[in-house]
Amino acid sequence: MHHIESGNRRLRTAEAAEYLNLSKSTLEKLRLTGGGPRYAKLGKIVVYGLSDLDAWTEARMRMSTSEPTRAN
Repeated sequence: MHHIESGNRRLRTAEAAEYLNLSKSTLEKLRLTGGGPRYAKLGKIVVYGLSDLDAWTEARMRMSTSEPTRAN
């Protein structure tokens, strides 16, 4: 049995969208327009690293609604 550390685990688009509590189409649109989490393209399959999803979420943390939105 192989042990995979959570930081190295890869999720396909549907799983990543569920992890982020986003729709699959939102994640696909972010991939097209930019501003979404880092991903890898393996042939026709798109995968996201858990650590990249967490880093993307962390970069969007705010203390107030009046804080400016950061690009990407």
